[in-house]
Amino acid sequence: MPENITLPPLRDVIKRYELFARKSLGQHFLLDSNITDKIVRYSGNLEGINVVEIGAGPGGLTRSLLASNANKVYAVEKDERCIKALEELKVVYGDRLVIIAQDALKFSIPENVPEPRAIIANLPYNIGSELLVNWLDDIAEHGSKTYKFMTLMFQKEVAMRIIAECNTSAYGRLGIITQFLCQAEHCFDLPATAFTPPPKVDSSIVKLTPLADKYYDADKNILEKILLSAFGQRRKMLRSSLSAFTSDPQGLLESAGIDPTRRAETLTLEEFCALARAFEGR
Repeated sequence: MPENITLPPLRDVIKRYELFARKSLGQHFLLDSNITDKIVRYSGNLEGINVVEIGAGPGGLTRSLLASNANKVYAVEKDERCIKALEELKVVYGDRLVIIAQDALKFSIPENVPEPRAIIANLPYNIGSELLVNWLDDIAEHGSKTYKFMTLMFQKEVAMRIIAECNTSAYGRLGIITQFLCQAEHCFDLPATAFTPPPKVDSSIVKLTPLADKYYDADKNILEKILLSAFGQRRKMLRSSLSAFTSDPQGLLESAGIDPTRRAETLTLEEFCALARAFEGR
C-alpha cells in the first residue's frame, strides 16, 4: 500500500454503503485480513501477473491482492453498492486496480485481461460451478497458458467434488473434467463463521493449475457427453447407463478394454479418456 495511507475498517465500509449481503447474489463477505492474506499466499508469487477477482464485494480479498506484488487486480463486481466501496481503493491504488462493473458470467477474461493472468476469488456460491465450467472451456479453447492458475473458494461440498478421486461418492463429471485439464489441489477449509453473514455450510479453497500437457489425450466434447450419460445413471452398470450416449455401449466398452458391468464411479480419468478415444476411432 502507498505510504502514509490507512484504509478504513471493512465493517465501516459496509456500514457506510449499506452493504447488507444479498442472498440473490450469493454474497457472504470475508472480512478477516489474516484469511484473505492466506489465500494470496497459497496462490504463490504474483509478480507480473494480472489477477482477476470475481465478486469483489466490499474489497476484503481485493485489499490483500493489491498488497501483493501482482501487476494489476481486475475486480469484477455487478453490485453497484460494492462498486462505490471499491472506488475508495482505486483512489489509493490508482491504475493497479481495474474495476469491472459487470456480471461475471458474461465477462470474457481472455478477451479483456492481458496475459499472464490468474483468477483468485471467493466465488458466489450460486454460480461458482458455472463459472468454473466457463473457465475450463477457456483453457480447452485457448490452451494451458490461458490462466497461470485459479485459486478459488467454493462451498466445501463442491470443492470436494472438484478434487475427488474415483471410487468415492463425490467423484463425478465436474471433478473429472477439471482434472482432465488441471492439476487440482486442496488448500484449506474455512468454517461458516469466517464469513459475514455466515452461510449454512463450510467452504474450501482449491488451486487449479492448467496442465501444459494433458495426462490423457481425448476429445473434450466427446468426453463430456460420455460423462453426462455415465453419471446420469451412476448406480447402473455402464452397459446400461451409456445407452443414452451410444446404441452399442457394450461394444464401445469392450473396444476400450473396460468391463461393461462396471459402474461410472469406478472408472479412472484415464479409462474415461480411453472410452472417448475408442468412440472417436469408430
